[in-house]
Amino acid sequence: MKAAIYNPYLDTLGGGERYTMAFALVMAEKDFRVDVEWKDENIKVRLEKRFNMDLSKINFVQDIKKGDGYDVCFWVSDGSIPLLHARVNLLHFQFPFTNINGKTLLNKMKLFRINKVICNSIFTKSFIDKEFGIKSTVVYPPVSVEQFKPKRKENLILYVGRFSTLTQAKRQDILIKAFKKFYINSNDWELVIAGGSEVGVGDYVKSLRDQAEGYPIRIMESPSFSQITELYGKAKLFWSAAGYGIDENKEPTHVEHFGITVVEAMAAGCVPLVFNAGGHKEIIKEGNNGYLWKSIGELLKKTEMLEDDKKLFRETSINAKAGSENYVFEKFKKSFFNILSTT
Repeated sequence: MKAAIYNPYLDTLGGGERYTMAFALVMAEKDFRVDVEWKDENIKVRLEKRFNMDLSKINFVQDIKKGDGYDVCFWVSDGSIPLLHARVNLLHFQFPFTNINGKTLLNKMKLFRINKVICNSIFTKSFIDKEFGIKSTVVYPPVSVEQFKPKRKENLILYVGRFSTLTQAKRQDILIKAFKKFYINSNDWELVIAGGSEVGVGDYVKSLRDQAEGYPIRIMESPSFSQITELYGKAKLFWSAAGYGIDENKEPTHVEHFGITVVEAMAAGCVPLVFNAGGHKEIIKEGNNGYLWKSIGELLKKTEMLEDDKKLFRETSINAKAGSENYVFEKFKKSFFNILSTT
């Protein structure tokens, strides 16, 4: 049996790309020959390094011919609906596309060839269903929670996410601004902002370094997986400002559609304090496994509360770790096994 996979964003090495490779591993586990379309064969090494995945059973080929000749085709949409030719066709949306004329007659005809439309969160699904007039299925991204372990905690606040000025602005600048205010009364803390760097973000990263000058703030570009796991283990708190300043109903693509690094942090016992928008709201149970915030003032108030109340921090940390188990690879795999068995 053969499975074909296409993701036009593969070289961005983000959460959607991790999702795509996880699906590839699911198919390989079912003894499928798995072909991923990509022009540059070096992508395999880059994906393995970024996601700490063994992709030795996955093939990277020049053209999957939109699934022609394959038993299964998994296609990540760029907002368009492809005409797929496999026996079973799965269309995946990792972005909540809007206002793209999704209900055209041509799209409706192409959707007849799609066995299942899959979204990465309820947030994404709400926009995709409305845009295309469909009923999609949510399969949450898998997170390798077993790779992230709590260590001896330090007064460390962490954020992990791409340095990007493209669709999803992660707003690392807001985290720096907030930490400077927090540091006035809590000068024994450190902030670490880590993530991969996309082409053309050099000026943005430089501006972050300039803003951080004079404070215990580290900017880490393209850290190794081992460095990331070490940071997660030591950090007490995980901050995220992704989506800050955005109206999620008008510009849903600009907020976090799920939040894989939030779950990774939770697995390591970090307490997440994340901006109240998008997929974050599906992960965090306010006051139980983390906190949501809408303003810098609210972020600082909740951070100071956790700093002052050690018992509250410990309880929330334990709940965060337990909550991360909702996104283990086995649940992701079972979801796709069920989809394949019923199509």
